[in-house]
Amino acid sequence: MKKLTIIIASLVALTIATVAQARDQIKIVGSSTVFPYATVVAERFGGSGFKTPVIESTGTGGGAKLFCAGVGEQHPDITNASRAMKDSEKALCKKNGVNDIVEIVVGNDGITLAYSKDAQPVNFTKEQLYLALAAHTVVDGKLVPNIYKTWDQIDPSLPKQKISVMIPPGTSGTRDAWNSLVMKKGMTKEAKALYKAGAANNKKYKKPEKLYREDGAAIEVGENDSLIIQKLTQDKEMFGFFGFSYFLAAKDKLQAASIDGGQPSLESIQDYSYAVARPLFFYVKKAHVGVIPGLHEFVKEFTTTKAIGKNGYLADIGLVPLDKKLYRTTRENAKNLVAMAD
Repeated sequence: MKKLTIIIASLVALTIATVAQARDQIKIVGSSTVFPYATVVAERFGGSGFKTPVIESTGTGGGAKLFCAGVGEQHPDITNASRAMKDSEKALCKKNGVNDIVEIVVGNDGITLAYSKDAQPVNFTKEQLYLALAAHTVVDGKLVPNIYKTWDQIDPSLPKQKISVMIPPGTSGTRDAWNSLVMKKGMTKEAKALYKAGAANNKKYKKPEKLYREDGAAIEVGENDSLIIQKLTQDKEMFGFFGFSYFLAAKDKLQAASIDGGQPSLESIQDYSYAVARPLFFYVKKAHVGVIPGLHEFVKEFTTTKAIGKNGYLADIGLVPLDKKLYRTTRENAKNLVAMAD
């Protein structure tokens, strides 16, 4: 019986390898924030003798679903992520036989709340941003649908204009990070207590920071951050948030709002003094290493100092380098993948 099990396992592995070998081009899905960095690496990699990887910007959550759907030629080799993979996503991977995945941290990013250069500079606290975007606010000790229509109703120091913020879809890792770093930390004590007590629609919300207003002030848009930039340039009362690289690419047209008194910059993101700094990731399917041509070479290229180092070519488009300790971990993980393929 034991021998039979080994034979069956070998046949399954051989079948997977044979199917995967039918594809000679790396397939990548995931985060729109990591997308521009992965694209630049892919274009350079395509000139090294391998085919240029195919990259699809699906959002972090959408990418994880595709990545974790299974092993084999029909499934992606890598998924980009603008936040760490969730336990529920890891469970989905395991359920579908994607048992060995490698997490690679490639750099840091600062979520930038951007708006037109024609508008006046503004500084928001996390609490003010929560009050502007949350589904509920507290009035007379009760949770009610958000009452704020204009920014100055929240605080007289803020612009006297309607609240209008473009937000990513629920599948976005950037939205997940914003929920954690802004909405959760900015939530008022009164709101936290009432949510915990189940005072909103008689429900007990485990993660109320995920609840956004639906009256037109928080405008959900797709994963196309370039489209958000275009809309911001057309409406100087509109705000929108996305990764730092997209802001740098449009800084001649847009400005960044200060959050808790801080501005996003290479320095403030790397040392995490900027309030909305976060790491960026990609995940690699071990079962495809050594099977899909160029996979471990691509990972090696992406994690070299010439790519993600202080003076790397990705720093030129906004990727904030890792500190030395994190970079050592990233290189070690990449080397382990290379060793598997040798």
